[in-house]
Amino acid sequence: MKIARIETFLAPPRWMFVRVETDEGVVGWGEPVVEGRAEPVRAAVEVLAEHLIGQDPLRVEDHWQVMTKGGFYRGGPVLSSAAAGLDQALWDIKGKTYGQPVHQLLGGPVRERIRAYAWVGGDEPSEVRDAVNAQVEAGFTAVKMNAGGRMTPLATREEVRACLSRAETAREVLGDERDFALDFHGRVSPANARRMLPLLAEYAPLFVEEPVLSEHMHAVPDLVNASNIPIALGERLFTRREFLAPLEAGVAVVQPDISHAGGISELRRIAALAEMYGAHIAPHCPLGPVALAASLQVAFTTPNFLIQEQSIGIHYNKDAELLDYVTDREPFRFVGGSLLRTERPGLGVDIDEAAVRAADARGHAWRNPVWRYEDGSFAEW
Repeated sequence: MKIARIETFLAPPRWMFVRVETDEGVVGWGEPVVEGRAEPVRAAVEVLAEHLIGQDPLRVEDHWQVMTKGGFYRGGPVLSSAAAGLDQALWDIKGKTYGQPVHQLLGGPVRERIRAYAWVGGDEPSEVRDAVNAQVEAGFTAVKMNAGGRMTPLATREEVRACLSRAETAREVLGDERDFALDFHGRVSPANARRMLPLLAEYAPLFVEEPVLSEHMHAVPDLVNASNIPIALGERLFTRREFLAPLEAGVAVVQPDISHAGGISELRRIAALAEMYGAHIAPHCPLGPVALAASLQVAFTTPNFLIQEQSIGIHYNKDAELLDYVTDREPFRFVGGSLLRTERPGLGVDIDEAAVRAADARGHAWRNPVWRYEDGSFAEW
């Protein structure tokens, strides 16, 4: 069996799919994308395809080594994401070829269901009470929301109080038996994070995510020591080597993205590294159905898995939803806020190819907002 054709498809709201077809008719799907930079990733997939065409698709590890290390210049979000999507597709082909779900090929499941959380609040959270109530009524046991919108480098008392008020509201609605996570989204300076974390402790968030930008990793040890709230980060890290420093600093939760951090092959390595430090993984995944399906395959076989992000109903999904691109929605049916394990081969998702091709004909050029402070200077989104 040889790889015969590789195609990419831009799909609203902000996703990209890759389709890998063999000369025996086995098709694998992946999701290589950098949100807001899909076009460069598409070009990188085309370059990596030069290696894959004509090759045996079942040699997944060898292909991953070549895709990630075969160039003199390596790494970075674009190349890592291109390799990640192709890696997902190769695992999908391998599972379909052997008639097994990928989690069986990775050593077999360690759990029967995957707890997931739902997003509430949007980029500048409002109406938090109603949004959290709606997710509780939908059966979710955990939600995540942004701590706030743009925040000045040294926050005003009003800005701090707004964040605390959202946390207090979420806790009131959820009670003590459910969880909420708070995403600082890299919008908060190290000084602000150090001030706010102790103040949030009484509301007991499941974790605080990205309290500082990844380029401020030197500030993480102080933040870990500033509060008893578990610290989570990692959506902007792309290799296990980049996760070493935050793990050594004491972060409790790492959040690699299976469409950015080298795919299934690297995500399982990052999880194993985290396990050595007593940390858990909560994979980042505000993306489409293939990325979610691939994340679940790793989660089912990972002992130190915590909780899964998913994008159904997320505020970014304005032109399409995750379920618009699948022919069978059963693998994405939530039961008590969890997704159940199935034995469907490969990634376990049935992609609606006609819908994907129609979406690509429309295309998208999603870009993240550019925020500014009142004085006109740049503000982190």
